[in-house]
Amino acid sequence: MELDDIQAIILRDRPIPYYGTVVAIKVHHAAKGRELIAKLLPHVSSSQEFDDRMASNLTIVMTYEGLKQLGVPQDSLDSFPENFKQGMAARAKQLHDVGQNAPENWQKPFGTGQIHVCAAVIADSKANWQKKLQELKSMLDDYVNRDQPDQGAIEILLEHEFGVDEAVKNVFGFRDGIGNPNVAGSGVKKTNDTDLPIASGEFVMGYKGEAGVIPPMPQPEVLGKNGSFMVLRKYHSHVADFNKYCLEQTDSPEEADKLAAKIFGRWRSGASISMARDHDDKALGADEDRNNDFDYSDDDYGKGCPFGAHARRMNPRKTKDFILADVRLHRIIRRSVSYGDIVPPHITEDDGKDRGLFFIGINAHAMDTLEFLQGQWVNDGNFMNIGEERDPLIGVHNGDKNDEGDTFTEPADPIRKRHTGIFQFNTVQGGEYLFVPSLSALKWISELSTQA
Repeated sequence: MELDDIQAIILRDRPIPYYGTVVAIKVHHAAKGRELIAKLLPHVSSSQEFDDRMASNLTIVMTYEGLKQLGVPQDSLDSFPENFKQGMAARAKQLHDVGQNAPENWQKPFGTGQIHVCAAVIADSKANWQKKLQELKSMLDDYVNRDQPDQGAIEILLEHEFGVDEAVKNVFGFRDGIGNPNVAGSGVKKTNDTDLPIASGEFVMGYKGEAGVIPPMPQPEVLGKNGSFMVLRKYHSHVADFNKYCLEQTDSPEEADKLAAKIFGRWRSGASISMARDHDDKALGADEDRNNDFDYSDDDYGKGCPFGAHARRMNPRKTKDFILADVRLHRIIRRSVSYGDIVPPHITEDDGKDRGLFFIGINAHAMDTLEFLQGQWVNDGNFMNIGEERDPLIGVHNGDKNDEGDTFTEPADPIRKRHTGIFQFNTVQGGEYLFVPSLSALKWISELSTQA
């Protein structure tokens, strides 16, 4: 793989701890927008520059509307996948984004077509984050009209911070970002994943995929090759409601903690509940060589990790599927980041603060992959032979905390436990389908010569 041409976010893990900011930009003037891309390009890191984790990095991604606004020729625009052209909001039916998650309830500017470019800074310390962020802002300031935002060459529509400390806990208090696939040719071998590396073309365009052929990609080749696609979804997390639910469904804080682990598929430390079935194992959770080295081949009945648990749904790991599916074709590189503070498990009243997750998934067919995951593994229980049950964490739940809601089944001896009343613990507040250009593609876009 041409690692020096592939943006670092695709193949290199985020740092631990991490601090960052995402900026959503609207381009009003095409030529100035391309000029800005040229200025940002030297600050964008490649996958060649890191051994395994990013230290300080700038990522640049674009929507279909952004590519149009920057002057990408029509024949090139036509070569992009149809669902990318439509955008995430228009694919709400395929994504099961209904009810509370429907696009009409999203926070602006998500789903409006106004987001053209997203720039994200991420770093391994607050000092490096602020230094990199100020570099970005100083470049953006040359194109922004602070008094009349819509009169500038660009307009900043959104600026959002995120980050976690070295414990890498999400707002529910669970260690996050443990399992990502090995990518053939990436130069990184994840010691905690014993699966064979997945073909590079499943994640980076211009290479052979699992089928042994190079899939179609945007044209010309300089635009598509070494690029990928990203799905971004902003979730607001109702942690106090989740805590209250687990406590009400059990008889003690210890049992509530175990139910929470059953729902997630891991304990708060990050230890898999299949490997540590009775209680949390903090040493296992902290051991990066062991905490992802497992599968479900010895857990046929789900008495360790329930079939409906979030982690098992998202990566069935040799579960005996009831519907044939090649798991290797549906893996996604997760670069999700948390925002807001952690809510301890005993807190059951919402404090009204904004907290949650930016789900970031990367795949050469990211739109198709997300739509498959949302339609099958998240919102349909049939592939695990659990009927109408949905993912308890991110599935669509039509009920609320005042009615019966949905069900989560926990296989157990002597009889299974059925937890009713599952409602929305994470609400989608917006999202976008994004193109992750190679460094060569960013240069090609910046040098386009069209009328502004």
